[in-house]
Formats: sequence, structure tokens, C-alpha cells
Amino acid sequence: MSSSKEYLVFILEQLREISVITFRPMMGEFLLYKDGILFGGIYDDRFLIKITKSNEKYNLPKEIPYENAKPMYIVENIDDMTYLADLVTTTCSDLSKQKKT
Repeated sequence: MSSSKEYLVFILEQLREISVITFRPMMGEFLLYKDGILFGGIYDDRFLIKITKSNEKYNLPKEIPYENAKPMYIVENIDDMTYLADLVTTTCSDLSKQKKT
């Protein structure tokens, strides 16, 4: 199953408090970027985010985005824009540090 453009638009609207969120379609799904950093995606109309040390504090459940992929966190609290902004910012901060090392 692939993700709908409507769900992508909804998630992007929920992330509007964050500057420069972009997406790339990929095999029926959507990869999400903040300032060029891949932090998550929309898979089967689920918002999933990469697992990092700092975002463990959110106690999110893990799910597999697609067969043979690494687990990611599923974000179920998609209605709280402040929560989403903090989660994405925290995740991208960790990811940018990993990229530099």
C-alpha cells in the first residue's frame, strides 16, 4: 500500500511551525527532510521518524516502515503541533551531529 497525498499534506500542515520542511516522493511513499536532513517519512499513511538517542525520551512505539527496513518510531500524537515541532527538532539535532562525525 502506498501513502496518500492528502495524508502528506495533513502532516506537512501539522509541521508548519518548523522552518523548511521538504519532501521527496519515493516508491509510493514520502521522505521528509528538515534543512536537508532526512528525519522520517510517510509510509502507508503513517508518520514515522528515525530513532536517535535524544528522541528516546518520547517513548514512541517502534514500527517497520517497509519490509527489511530498520525500525523507526511511529508518531501517533499528530494533532499537537508544538509536540511535533519539538520531536522533529530534537531528532534533526541528533542526526546533524551524527552526520558531522
